[in-house]
Amino acid sequence: MSVLAAPVGREARGADGATLCAIFVVVLILVPARQVIGGLPFDLTYAEAVGLFAAVWWCCAHLTSTLGAAKGPNLVRYAVYFYVITYLVTYAYTTAGFLPAHELALSDHVLVITVGVVGMALLAVDGVSGHDRLDLVLKTLVVAGAVMGAIGGLQFLLSFDLTQYLQMPGSRLRSMEETILQRNGVNRVASTATHPIEFGVVSAMVLPLALHYAFDAWERGAPALRWWILCALVACGMAFSASRSTVLGLAVSGLILLAGWNRARRLRAGAGLLGFLVLLRLFVPGLLGAIMGLFGNLDNDESLRWRTNDYTSALTEFAQHPWLGRGHGTWFPPHHPVFDNQYLLTAVQGGVFGLLGFVGLFVIGILAALRARRIAPDPRTKDLGLSLAAALAVPLVGCATFDLNSFTTANSLAFLLIGLAGALLRLVNRDVTAQAGAAPPSTSRRPGLWR
Repeated sequence: MSVLAAPVGREARGADGATLCAIFVVVLILVPARQVIGGLPFDLTYAEAVGLFAAVWWCCAHLTSTLGAAKGPNLVRYAVYFYVITYLVTYAYTTAGFLPAHELALSDHVLVITVGVVGMALLAVDGVSGHDRLDLVLKTLVVAGAVMGAIGGLQFLLSFDLTQYLQMPGSRLRSMEETILQRNGVNRVASTATHPIEFGVVSAMVLPLALHYAFDAWERGAPALRWWILCALVACGMAFSASRSTVLGLAVSGLILLAGWNRARRLRAGAGLLGFLVLLRLFVPGLLGAIMGLFGNLDNDESLRWRTNDYTSALTEFAQHPWLGRGHGTWFPPHHPVFDNQYLLTAVQGGVFGLLGFVGLFVIGILAALRARRIAPDPRTKDLGLSLAAALAVPLVGCATFDLNSFTTANSLAFLLIGLAGALLRLVNRDVTAQAGAAPPSTSRRPGLWR
């Protein structure tokens, strides 16, 4: 008998789209975002390289019937198509005219990165073949997010930066920004991300999914302690980032979860939150005060004034290219002021159509997750749909307080979660069809649009 034979009762399974998604998550979260592949004429992270491979895989899979890609109508895939079309139209419009050499080079660079993140979204939509494979990707994300939180904890508590020892062979650093900063007398850390804001937002996206697996194990009577520990590490990452964007994202995602949870879960979540805050108060004095200080005296907050002072220049620039924008990647420091608002930045660079395509991605992703929750035949899948919707609400809100597309880890994770929401809806539709014992739904526009 071959030593590679599958265990009795377990189906042998080779690598598939979910495998590549899981690899992408590990590389994205655990390889420091400041590291890029050496020897290239432009900056490309290892996660972005995996995304480019995913884009090639997806294109090949849709030209064949042997690579396991899902076919047929899917609203999330259509939303990604619309985003790509608006992006390419803006690119063609801006590059058809004159652009300074540095703007043209950066526009090309951003296009390559966009192909990678879009490729991961499409791979997730069509390459995740079952609920177990979806769980593989999301559980990998939760574990990686907890490790990211632990690295942030070392930075915050001990001022020890482990990321300096996580050097990939052949890589180089694209920036020398510090991973340990100060705010209101306490550390604020970035972990493996490029900035504390990104670290906090990523942790806030992961937390609803970690809570899903923790509550699921608890309610099924399965071992749940490991999942609660992972939840605690992710939550610590959010706190150690000391970011206003994180708190706002957490508040919105928390409201979505509370609206969908039953009374017992709400009480347990409330007790857990209270206990977590008490422990932070006891063991990390000053941190809660620093976080609360982010929302006090907003009228005199220099950071907030810096963000809102750019609105006038953004609107002036938008008025010059209202429909297709001035070009993605053509508005950047130090040549232009920084917009700590992705919606403003997208409106300036992509115009009305670009903004519709960008916002539509998140809205359709959330609606797909909520649709899956509504029609799913089992409570566990319903809760997963709710958790995905809550996770996607974090970047949707965060885009109003920071420029998401400028942060590799948060931006790539957001696109991946959008794709996974589309995959979940497809799997739920398949389950409903199989349970009903009916023929596959019509591919006409109305019945099949939400597949």
